[in-house]
Amino acid sequence: MSEFTGHLQKMAARAVAADQQSSDAVHYDLLLDQQQIPLAPLIGKKLTIEYLGDIHCCHCGRKSKKSFGQGYCYPCFSKLAQCDSCMMSPEKCHFHLGTCREPEWAQKVCFNDHIVYLANSSGIKVGITRATQVPVRWLDQGATQALPIARVATRRQSGLIEDCLRQDIADKTNWRAMLKGNADPVDLEAERDRLFDLFSLDLNSIIAAQAPGEIELLYDAEAYAFDFPVQQFPTKISSFNLDKNPLVEGTLMGIKGQYLIFDSGVINIRKFTSYAVNVKVND
Repeated sequence: MSEFTGHLQKMAARAVAADQQSSDAVHYDLLLDQQQIPLAPLIGKKLTIEYLGDIHCCHCGRKSKKSFGQGYCYPCFSKLAQCDSCMMSPEKCHFHLGTCREPEWAQKVCFNDHIVYLANSSGIKVGITRATQVPVRWLDQGATQALPIARVATRRQSGLIEDCLRQDIADKTNWRAMLKGNADPVDLEAERDRLFDLFSLDLNSIIAAQAPGEIELLYDAEAYAFDFPVQQFPTKISSFNLDKNPLVEGTLMGIKGQYLIFDSGVINIRKFTSYAVNVKVND
């Protein structure tokens, strides 16, 4: 039996090109403090995850009775720019008003290239991510297909385009549907062209209001396809919650998005960032 102890972090995911296949294979590692545990060899084995009743803030390390915003203590959640509501709704960015919580942090994170994309996880959706997070953002969402459709200079600009397009298309993933199987393939290029045509006036207005060259609509971007390591999808979704039951156990059937899929239920690892756990693997 192998045993590991530490604080949970968002799983590390990477896409690796597979020989003679159109989809890239997704590989995951479970992160516990400084430990990096490859998960592919554990599929088909019995695992136990036990919450030890200890949470330490992922930013400052302070002990906390509760996790806020996926791993933060309340003081950090209240003051950090990365926890502000404009991170979820970037079109509401208030940097230009002089009210940003951390202007220096924002300059490094929000004022660099972002990608607006279409993805297919539980169905087609629009989303945004920093350019440096391609393709990790799509793997975290369990997307089997993805297509960049615009490159912009700031996070706020990506939010303006997303806010425009989501008048006609979803901007969230149905995680239950995503975990029950792979969504039917869709023609993302055709959907991009349809959206560009439908919102041509709005998009042109957004582009005209920015400095020249800051927004580029991508008509010829490469589409991505991903193959997640799932041995068997569940037919019924039962979700583990460490706050209600500190013990997760079962046979690991696969990984998709930030979820571990067991024969006994699923658990969103990212939701429990900063939770101290003990992981046992029945070798």
